[in-house]
Amino acid sequence: MTIKAPTLNIGGLGADPLTQRINEKQEKWTYKIAVLSGKGGVGKSTVAVNIAAALAKKGHFVGILDADIHGPNVAKMLGVDRAEVLAEKLEDGRFEMIPPMNDFLGQTTPIKVMSMGFLVPEDQPIIWRGSLVTKAIKQLLGDVKWGSLDFMIIDFPPGTGDEILTVTQTLKLDAAVIVTTPQEVALLDTGKAVNMMKKMEVPYIAVVENMSYLICPHCGGEIDIFGKGGGKKLAEKEGVDFLGGIPIDLKAREASDAGMPIVLYEDTVAAKAFMEIVDKLVEKLEAMRGGKEAPDESKEE
Repeated sequence: MTIKAPTLNIGGLGADPLTQRINEKQEKWTYKIAVLSGKGGVGKSTVAVNIAAALAKKGHFVGILDADIHGPNVAKMLGVDRAEVLAEKLEDGRFEMIPPMNDFLGQTTPIKVMSMGFLVPEDQPIIWRGSLVTKAIKQLLGDVKWGSLDFMIIDFPPGTGDEILTVTQTLKLDAAVIVTTPQEVALLDTGKAVNMMKKMEVPYIAVVENMSYLICPHCGGEIDIFGKGGGKKLAEKEGVDFLGGIPIDLKAREASDAGMPIVLYEDTVAAKAFMEIVDKLVEKLEAMRGGKEAPDESKEE
């Protein structure tokens, strides 16, 4: 039986049963990857969405949770922001939400998406304290019919706050992708996110540099608006991998607004950059799971 999804009952959550449900569900997710940054405005959600789409384009089964409760925009970027979320009644009387999916007219395997943006009007602010936000994120993990996934992507809010700490302690993350831009002020905050993931003992940590340069729409040349090479320098300093840089492409903005990840525009430089990043990420994760040594991306030229 399916019904329209109920409003989240934050006040009545039982911590232990919910955590148990998350533990049971994550056993069906081969890899769990957090995408985060110590600073807002670096294009973290764009990176998360395009990593998810690139993985799905390669045939993997992918779910993505928009854990940025106060600024959810993953659903719009994946073209499902107007989807109606249904819920299924289980034998024990509980309801599980059914995540909307999009396969972009067969270009990818269906990507499962869950976001607070589905459950509140788009112009309605969520004015909650941190404890409520954390419980909501956990409910979106534990009370959603995710099923079996090759990759679960969690798009975290900016910073290194309580929400990230609690969820990272709940999930057994396999990797954390830290997003930065080249300029110094972004690198300062990004370094904090890297070190937070180290303290949380996440097995694999890597840096992705977004907005590496602007592709001139007139001549096609590269313009270093925010500097050059900062992401790679940060990775080297912190002893983590550098997966690559992504240029500013005007088509990326148009694609996001249209609900189509730029990675599906195969003729763009940004799409090729994302595919290369995902190839490196998958290679590293598979090598670690197989007990083999993978290339050190931070030392690549």
